[in-house]
Amino acid sequence: MNTVEHGAALPAKVLIANRGEIAVRIARTCRDVGVKSVGIYSAEDRDALHVRTVDEAFALEGSTPAQTYLDIDQIIRLALRCGADSVHPGYGFLAESAELAEAVIANGLLWIGPPPQAIRLLGDKVQARHIALKVGAPLAPGSPDPVENAAEVEKFANEYGLPIAIKAAFGGGGRGLKVVRDAGEIQASFESAVREATVAFGRGECFVEKFLDKPRHVETQCLADTHGNVVVVSTRDCSMQRRHQKLVEEAPAPDLTPQQLDQITTASTAILKEAGYVGAGTCEFLIADDIVSFLEVNTRIQVEHPVTEEITGVDLIHQMLLIAKGARISEIAPEARGCSMEFRINAENVGAGFIPSPGTITRLVWPDGPGIRVDSGFEGGNTIPRIYDSLLAKLIITAPNREMALRRARRALAGTVIEGVPTTIDFHKQIVEEQIFTSSAPYLAYTGWIDDEFRYRGQEHGIAGRSLAADQELEILTVEVDGRRLTVRMPKSAQPDLAAPRTRNRRPSKEKAAAAIPGGITVPMTGTVVKVLAEEGRRVKKGETVLVVEAMKMEQALDAPFTGTVERMSVRAGEKVNSGDVAYVLRAEQD
Repeated sequence: MNTVEHGAALPAKVLIANRGEIAVRIARTCRDVGVKSVGIYSAEDRDALHVRTVDEAFALEGSTPAQTYLDIDQIIRLALRCGADSVHPGYGFLAESAELAEAVIANGLLWIGPPPQAIRLLGDKVQARHIALKVGAPLAPGSPDPVENAAEVEKFANEYGLPIAIKAAFGGGGRGLKVVRDAGEIQASFESAVREATVAFGRGECFVEKFLDKPRHVETQCLADTHGNVVVVSTRDCSMQRRHQKLVEEAPAPDLTPQQLDQITTASTAILKEAGYVGAGTCEFLIADDIVSFLEVNTRIQVEHPVTEEITGVDLIHQMLLIAKGARISEIAPEARGCSMEFRINAENVGAGFIPSPGTITRLVWPDGPGIRVDSGFEGGNTIPRIYDSLLAKLIITAPNREMALRRARRALAGTVIEGVPTTIDFHKQIVEEQIFTSSAPYLAYTGWIDDEFRYRGQEHGIAGRSLAADQELEILTVEVDGRRLTVRMPKSAQPDLAAPRTRNRRPSKEKAAAAIPGGITVPMTGTVVKVLAEEGRRVKKGETVLVVEAMKMEQALDAPFTGTVERMSVRAGEKVNSGDVAYVLRAEQD
């Protein structure tokens, strides 16, 4: 389509610095175009699908994300050791790390992404706003630089009015973003945004901007080459979000006026050219009534990129490989045909407020038939680890028009079976029947609808999240020789004792069975306590936040279910907790 593919060069061997479905996705394109792929994996991912999809796989030392997928030095060492000539970061982890890009380039490897300087300029949302202002892109009012404290946020709110949004300057994916509608929530929201930003991105700087009420989230998928050419491949709508994280996306974005389409296309092209961008990138905008406001640039491939691929026939990963080797693209956008929708299948308990619920998939059946694509990082029997995000798979539905896409989506969702963990499948089944989503003229969905108005009518799940499953007898032995993964097939009778079922070491259980403990308040999800806001002996009001738990990159506030006194606090900040653990005991006030 856009690049001059005939005779264009490609990398020879790509190290994929990621995991899960995006690592699988990149590996498959590499195989399609004759490029060798190398995977990396943590101990939690030893038997993951992406490890078995790549041509070679190497173990990462360490146990936490910081020690594995976020360890730049280790990734570079493995890339050099395996003879890779290039590195593709995928999305998440180090995908928007200028430091990784610099390390790759400094070691003579090809970086499949934008230049480090462009990552820095656009990854800093404050600097991105400066670029947007310079090129005349539409913008809502915002602080010119990061705010130092909650007092500066209050000053901005007094000047521009509520609601406002406090945002991580180096963030994305909804983490480090807090919407404030009540002035009394500014202090707590600012602290939470800084805390989330620090945990997720390593930097806690935040800025503030006027929050557009009930906006649509519309974005442009762009490609840019090393010759200064930029093309908008397609638009997408990503308005179906919970806590500012996307759940449903589609291309092209429905119900845009010619003026709105021109605004976002012109602004996207100008911003990326000004920043000296190269590769695949996404410019995001909010649209409320007749107001269009630039939001940010994601300097990587997006989770929702498949819907663009489906309506244009463009393999965006292939384009990234070609562009990295210097291929030239046309600035004429490809013709978009039909409608494509992506449904994110997350391991989350929707009935309990989209709480992440890691565990083992005991049964998995995907639908088939025309217009159905599944991008997944898991198979039946796999365990979804607690320490990573909750994305299990993406169900992508494509049809000649939106009406048929909705009908096809209903069929596909009905044919999807996932057992062992709660998922968002029932949520999606409900969404494709909701008028706010099915209506396209006008398109009614807005970014806060799920949080503000959605009422779940699907199946309730009582499955407690589990971070580890019991080992099962092995049909295939996986071994590591000098850190490199090898697979050995052996009959059960010939397997050594080491392959027999065994019990993993686990930490002692905390207090369980809240019903047996009068006033016992339990943790709804497996995670880490990041903040305890009430000590023993303190009186708390109904709805007051007592502690905050983080799981799978998402914070969950635990509020007091009734007014009373904290009789006993069973957890402390930094402590790991499991779903069902008693966090604290609350003694109710007597009438």
